[in-house]
Amino acid sequence: MEYETVKAEAFGRSLKGIGLNLLVRDVPGQCAFLRAVFGMRSHQVSADFAIVTYGDQVFQLHSDATYHANPLLGLVPENPPRGAGLEIRLYDSDPDEAVRRAGRVEAVILQAPADKPHGLREAYILCENGYAWVPSRPL
Repeated sequence: MEYETVKAEAFGRSLKGIGLNLLVRDVPGQCAFLRAVFGMRSHQVSADFAIVTYGDQVFQLHSDATYHANPLLGLVPENPPRGAGLEIRLYDSDPDEAVRRAGRVEAVILQAPADKPHGLREAYILCENGYAWVPSRPL
């Protein structure tokens, strides 16, 4: 699929399985964070929306304004962190490299890279929207 030109209806019909949609205050800013720290690509970036790809995975970002008639918006806290309790695990990202890159953008290193007993080296990086991004790789 050509994410830069796909129409909303065709994109929506193409989605299968489990989807991830993150509600953020600043879509272009979140896209910049994801590119700088994890090398993700963003498509059709606007103030309201973006399609984001991570390898062959795809997810969406929406601005708060696009959810004006959605009941979920009323549950989003005014003050950060917004994404408390959500871990977005990135199994194809080097945690040491991601933490190094995160030092160049607005991010909080919640946990430095560490080898875990479940066989992964991982770190916890919070973006300005409060989502916990967990770059991981096998030991």
